Amino acid sequence: MSKIENYLGVDIGSSNIRVVMAQEVSSEETLRVLGAIMLPAEGMRRGTVIDPEAVSKVLLKAFAHAERMSGVSPSIIGVGISGVDIFSQKSLGVIAVGRSDGEVTEDDIDRAMGEVEARVMLPANREVLHVIPKSYRLDDQKDIKDPLGMRGVRLEVESFVVGTSTAQMKGVSRIFESMGVGADFFAVEPIAAAEGVLNTKQKELGVVLIDIGGSTTSVIVFEEGELVHVAVLPVGGGHITNDIAIGLRTSVETAEAVKTTYGNALSREVGKKEEINLGDIDSHETEFVSRHHVAEIIEARTEEIFHLVNDELKKVGREGLLPAGAVLTGGGALLPGVVDLAKDILRLPSHIGYPKPLGGIVDQVDSSDFATAVGMVLLCKERKGASKTAGALGSRRAVAFPKWMEDSGKKIHGWVAKFLP
Repeated sequence: MSKIENYLGVDIGSSNIRVVMAQEVSSEETLRVLGAIMLPAEGMRRGTVIDPEAVSKVLLKAFAHAERMSGVSPSIIGVGISGVDIFSQKSLGVIAVGRSDGEVTEDDIDRAMGEVEARVMLPANREVLHVIPKSYRLDDQKDIKDPLGMRGVRLEVESFVVGTSTAQMKGVSRIFESMGVGADFFAVEPIAAAEGVLNTKQKELGVVLIDIGGSTTSVIVFEEGELVHVAVLPVGGGHITNDIAIGLRTSVETAEAVKTTYGNALSREVGKKEEINLGDIDSHETEFVSRHHVAEIIEARTEEIFHLVNDELKKVGREGLLPAGAVLTGGGALLPGVVDLAKDILRLPSHIGYPKPLGGIVDQVDSSDFATAVGMVLLCKERKGASKTAGALGSRRAVAFPKWMEDSGKKIHGWVAKFLP
């Protein structure tokens, strides 16, 4: 009988922290969600850690809740890395096949992937997190998806390298060290969100996933099953809230309530005579404001977000050219009218993306804003089997520690027990 594994996926966002505990009973069965929680984030700004102690306090509460809800401790912990410091670039690795008979082995492929990382010219303040192969070349044979077992002399691999700043990685690392917890691996959140939502057909046809978070918007593009582009934009749903607060001259808390209760990203769908009584939201407020005006504020900022997304698509020559369209996730995608506005500006079929079907208490995670956390538990499962099969992105090295963290401490048994009531 196979060992039961418990996976903990962690999404540390600017506005909220989400944690999902899922269990794998067997490799043939769907993961079972055992526990999930979302708590307001503290100590984060634009996806970057600015107060590790504040973040750790929220994480401890979330972990304690997940363990209490599920009744188990995690076997593998996967942590999403966000922020505007995320970068991506192409790189080429070239090696000589090791065996005298020219047969390509796992060791050859690993050495080629390692050569990719070694050739990446990065400033000292950046870290590689993912090395994702696009295609291999063995002597004169091009566009090979998996060269294992083939014969040749010279092996080349064209890869996509994704990473973030060393400061961001060390900031997140310090959080887990202070908690006495060793995270098993890190993955940039756009990749985790894509794993949580997108299917193989969408990636083959060509698709852009747009994750609208609190302070940032992540963009990840796939075509022919390959990763094409990753970017993080410094604008998100929190900026919409701030715009409303300024426009209505009210508090950010009241503006957020106005946005979530009465907001619409398409002003044409809101009557010009409709009004909002701010007193229903905050007893200190006495004014009535135009709901149409609120929609205009939301529309202006959401248009900006999608124009910035379109600029990213232009960079890689995919503007208006992705048959599977745009898939929207994150809290910002839940506003009425956002999907139609995306269709108008991106000129692509668009819809809200929901996490892939799982077992267990799925109602806890059946929302687009849990896309990244669900993706992290799926990557946990992938990491467990990485030695046997290639990853979901086609890479045996799709998720990894930065070099400086490879020898970090293991998880402490009962690490959350002292925080339970």
